[in-house]
Amino acid sequence: MTQNLTILFDLDGTIVNTAPDLMAAHNHVMRKYGYTEKKIEDIKSLAGKGAWVMMQRSFKDEIKDEKVKKEMTKEFIDFYSNNIDRGSTPIKGIEDFLKWAKKKKISMAVCTNKQENLAKDLLKKLNMSQYFDFVAGSDTFAYNKPDPRHLTDVVEILGGDLKKTIMVGDSEVDAASAHNAKLPFILVKDGYTEKNEKEIKHDVLVSDFEDFQKVIQRYL
Repeated sequence: MTQNLTILFDLDGTIVNTAPDLMAAHNHVMRKYGYTEKKIEDIKSLAGKGAWVMMQRSFKDEIKDEKVKKEMTKEFIDFYSNNIDRGSTPIKGIEDFLKWAKKKKISMAVCTNKQENLAKDLLKKLNMSQYFDFVAGSDTFAYNKPDPRHLTDVVEILGGDLKKTIMVGDSEVDAASAHNAKLPFILVKDGYTEKNEKEIKHDVLVSDFEDFQKVIQRYL
């Protein structure tokens, strides 16, 4: 199958605002184990590298027992998986863009450091899964972002062309993976990262997906 263009999307903070549900799961664990809860902005700066890294960054030096860390991370995943779509919403404009792109026969996939089953479940519950030809999570391959193979292997699976592929994300992890794969990178502002947009290398900067068609037209 030959596509005009392939677009790879990050998930959390890029096409779906998942912070409310991530915060709910995080704070559920913290309450249960007697530790400090965090606010939504804290969660946005912690997310982006998967549940284990997120929880490790939250623990910092406060929790040192590895067994307890693993128990808390499992509790986080269990709670989150059962409440994955309570407060998560698509980013403004993304649904209209996905419909437009599908009509243009643009191939689209998700490359996320969220577990594959969780990513697929969230997309299905938000009625977005039908737009994506492939979903690659943190456990789909033996590697994940910023390893470029997380992106390039998906393009290969789709039968796409790396010279006609774009990465869209919201963090330095996405930017690094795109750079490592030698792909153009579109940065979504106010993402799940501690860095500001000037610190993240990008080719195009967008606030959301309103009029995103105009951005993509230049790559067709």
